[in-house]
This record gives sequence, C-alpha cells and structure tokens, in this order.
Amino acid sequence: MPIKRFQSKIAESRLTLPFTEAYGGVVFLTYGLVEKQLWIQFASLILCTLLMVEMNNRNTLIRIYSRMVSCSFIVLTVMANFQFVTLLPAVVQCCLCAFYVLLFRAYQDKQATGWIFYAFACIGAASTVFVHILYYVPLFWILMIFNIMAFSHKTFWASLLGLSVPYWFLGGYHLYMGDTESLVGHWMELTRFQPLFDYGMVTCQQAVTFVFIVLLALTGSIHFLRNSFRDKIRTRLLYELFMAVDICSIVFLLLQPQHYDGLLPVIIINTAPLIGHYLALTRTKITNISFFVIVILALAITAYNLWMPSLTF
Repeated sequence: MPIKRFQSKIAESRLTLPFTEAYGGVVFLTYGLVEKQLWIQFASLILCTLLMVEMNNRNTLIRIYSRMVSCSFIVLTVMANFQFVTLLPAVVQCCLCAFYVLLFRAYQDKQATGWIFYAFACIGAASTVFVHILYYVPLFWILMIFNIMAFSHKTFWASLLGLSVPYWFLGGYHLYMGDTESLVGHWMELTRFQPLFDYGMVTCQQAVTFVFIVLLALTGSIHFLRNSFRDKIRTRLLYELFMAVDICSIVFLLLQPQHYDGLLPVIIINTAPLIGHYLALTRTKITNISFFVIVILALAITAYNLWMPSLTF
C-alpha cells in the first residue's frame, strides 16, 4: 500500500478549498478590501473560483477527488495582489474562466453553436477592457479544431457573432455620446506593437511573481507530459490546450511587458490546472518536499507583494 504523505492528505481533503478561500479573504482584507473598496475585485475572485470548480468537476481535470485546481488558482491570484488596484485583471479573469467553462461544453460537438456563441461573447466582453485578447482568437479556433473538436462553419460564424455582441452595446453607447474616436482608438491599439522588450516598466514585484508562476507552469507541464498516459483522452486534450495558451501568453508578455496587467490573469488561469494536477497526483518523497517549497514560496511572495515597496526592475 502506497504511503499517504502530507501532500496527498492536503490535496484530497475536503477542507482544503474552504481553508484556501478563507486565506484569500484574509489577503484581500490585509490589502485593503474595505478601505480601498475592492468589492468588485473580491466578488470577481469568488465568481472565478466557482467557475474553476465547475470546470474541474464537469471535465474531471484531476482523476481523484481534489480541489487543487481551484486552490492553486486562489493562491496564485491573491499572490499577485498588486493587481487588485484595477478592474482590468478581474474582468479578464472572469471572462476567460467563463469562456473555458462554456467552450468545454462543446467538446466533440460541431453543432454546438449556442455554447460557442456564449463562449466567444465572453472573449468579446474581455476585449472591451483588454483589446489585445483578440490576438488569441485564431489560437482558439485552432484549439477548437484539434483539442475541442467542435470547429465547423456553423461554430465559426457563431464565434464571430459572439465576439461582436459586446460591441453592439459599446458601439451604440459611443454613437449616442458622439464619441466614435474613442472606439476607433480602442481598435487601433491592435496595430501597435511597440515597444518590444521594454522591461523598464516592470516592477520587482511583478518580475518575481511572473518568474515564480512560469516555474510552476513549467513544473506542471513536464509532470503532465510524463504522466498523461494515465489520464483519459479528453483530459489530455484539455491540458494540451492549457499548455498552448500558457506558452503563447508567456511569450506575449515577454515581448510586450506593457500588457502585464491583462496577460498575467490569463497565465494564472492556465497554470492553475497544471500545477494543481502536479500537486494532487504526485506521491514521491521529492514531490512532497516540493509541495512545501511551493507553498512557502507562494506565501513569501504574497507577503512580499503586500508589504514590500514596489521597486523598478
């Protein structure tokens, strides 16, 4: 009988998610939930957590009972607590979580125009605050072909229609206000690729957080690729999707660090299942030690981002 290490007890406990949720609430309170009126960001974290739980349950992302996907998401999100000051990360995070939940419902169904429409409407909504997320649309179409296996001429047009829906309202509002220049300027942002590799605007807090999350993504990806044969085909395809979007997001952020606030939430959402899979399904003494290292580093970086002054990187 295999030894049930502390890591496994935590990963499989029904108390882990409530405890992690409480931890997330404490971090929000410490950062200034009441003083800074961060209620929308806090509500966004709650909604995203519920969506991550739904995504895990419906798609069996982990083949045993474990809430490590949702727990990893909460820990990584509150670790990047410097993003609480703006609504952009919260909106992008909520929209992408909803997109995944809806998109995965269309698995192997080329007639699922409804699910695809609603899924891409979420991306359209995210693009109203972070227009550069539209760069992901061709990638999502490719993933619909090979991973979701739901691409057809019907779902293609449904995706375009879904993307346009938020702009029916936004365009109408700007026309009513007589301010079409703002809408044009919003779209023109897609044509601006400069500056590249301008890391002068990245703080030390942002750099440390990004590097740690990338290391977690790398750890989770290597683990999954080595052990994917134990999972069902559908699970493998979904994790390949997470890895593809994660890699593209990391490269995107390295090229254009000025979009850090919009891209880090995307990286967190795609990294959470990868590292959650690793923490829940590894059993060795070394991985047990790595569990403690990951937890300690996550707590240390969270504390650093809460109390240390921002430094120029």
